[in-house]
Order: sequence, then C-alpha cells, then structure tokens
Amino acid sequence: MDETLAQLRAAAEPTRLRLLALCARGALNVTDLCAILGQSQPRLSRHLKLLVEAGLLDRHPEGAHVYFSLAPRADLARAVLARLPEDDTLLAADRRLAARLNAERVRAASDAFRSAGADWDEMRALGLPAAAIEAAVLAALPAHIGRLLDIGAGTGQLLELVADRCDAALGVDASRDMLTLARGRLAERGLAPRCAVRQADMYRLPFPDASFDAVTLQMVLHYAEDPAAALTEAARVLTPDGTLLVADLSPHARADLIDRGAHRWPGFDDAAIAGWLGDAGCALRAATEVPGPLNVRLWSAQRATAAQPA
Repeated sequence: MDETLAQLRAAAEPTRLRLLALCARGALNVTDLCAILGQSQPRLSRHLKLLVEAGLLDRHPEGAHVYFSLAPRADLARAVLARLPEDDTLLAADRRLAARLNAERVRAASDAFRSAGADWDEMRALGLPAAAIEAAVLAALPAHIGRLLDIGAGTGQLLELVADRCDAALGVDASRDMLTLARGRLAERGLAPRCAVRQADMYRLPFPDASFDAVTLQMVLHYAEDPAAALTEAARVLTPDGTLLVADLSPHARADLIDRGAHRWPGFDDAAIAGWLGDAGCALRAATEVPGPLNVRLWSAQRATAAQPA
C-alpha cells in the first residue's frame, strides 16, 4: 500500500504527469525536457527525482547527459496515462515539440557521421545482402522472445526488425551519435518505449546475470579487441536455455578492412566461435552462411542450464 500511495502522490501533479507522458514515448534527457516544458533545470530535476524515487521513471546516465524513461515496473503510471485524452492541447503540444527536438538531434548526428566520413551503415558500405541477412537473423531467433538485448545496436535496425517478437527489446552501443540515430528511428516508428537504447560497454554490461532471454551481436565482434570476453559477458546476462546469436563476417582476405576499416579481425571460423562460446557456457547449435561480396555467417548458441560454464 505504501508504494502505491507514493506512486499516486508522485504522479498527481501537472508537471510530473507531463513528464511521465513524455518519457512513456521514449527516453529524454534533462535538456530536452527543460526545452519542452519551458521550465528551469533545478525545478525539473526535483520533479524527476521524485518520480525516480517512486519507481515511475528510470534514470540512465550517458556521458554529460542523463536520460529518463518510464520504468518497466511502472504499471500504475501506464494505467493513469491510458486515461489521458490523446487530444489534450498541452500534451499534444509537448509531443510535437519532443518530435521536433528528436528530429533535430537525428539530423545533427547524421551530419556528424557524414562529415567524419564514417560508414555507420556498415552492411550497405560493404555491399552486403542486408535483406538476406535480416531474413537469416529472424529465422535463427525464437518466434517469441521475452526480453532481448542487442549488443552494438548501432542505428537500431535489428531492434526494429524483431520488435513484434519481443515483450521488450533493448539495444546498447558505445557511441552517443549512434544512440541518437537509434532513438530517432524507434520514435519515428512508434516502437518506443517497448524498444529502447542506452549507452554501455559490451565488456561490462550494466545488467544483472540472466536478465535477457536472447542476446544478439550483429557485425560487432570483428571490431572487438577481445571477442572471447565480449561473448562471455553476453552469456552472463543470458537466461539459462536462452539464445545467443552472433552474426559476423566469415574469414576473408580483405586487408583494407583491417588497415582502413578499423576491423580488428578478418572474420571468424566455426572453430573459433564454438570455442569461445563453450568457454562462456554456451553450446553452438547451428551455423548458417549468407553469401555475398563478403560472406556473413550466423552462429546460434544456447546458454547451458547449469550456472557454471561448461
């Protein structure tokens, strides 16, 4: 009863209700919220603190910013927000301004990538058969996934692809510009907050053990300094019997990708992947190849039921 009363008191204030309505549609930082609501940072910070303490919002630091999103456990807030009229003038104005700010940030991030000459859509840059790879990924994943984690989510393409299969999907990436692009993509397609992204290091994921029913790493390992450590950390957050799916390049002789493309590894063979997965406590179940200018291979593994690695 005490928790319910605390949540009701936290939500029962006009500014805090507006904050809940905004954050329910996707993560926003304090600067965004100040611009949308036209209020000072100290004042909004107090409101946000109350909402976090009541368990209605989650707080995610990301570089110099802190992002806020509706907490997964905030069922009471969802019930309250469901009763708000969609055509409420104030809430509609908030949504329009949030969409404009989001579009501006996405455009700025895209310009930053283009001006730096970065190929953030790697499959397109390498001429890989994106449609065939996406079809293979879908075929390798379970028909229904409770919670999915995509490591190295980039612009959020994979999250969008699997959204209708998941109760909740979360992508992590080290690049703030990538996360900006991903947030814009998910918001434009109406997938937030069921699909979300946050900044994280793939070697030190900020999640408890056994947090996700499926974990994916698509075109990530060839950038990793230590692929074995990345797979071990991915397996740690996977539930027993959960699915770990790796999609990456098969062995190739493209030296230019090592010299100029920042790749650390010239693709991977089945033996290397199977060995690393085994050390991480996962068993390789299947391997599939998608031919192209560079062959892409998918390795599907299952987390052992035992708590200790095999």
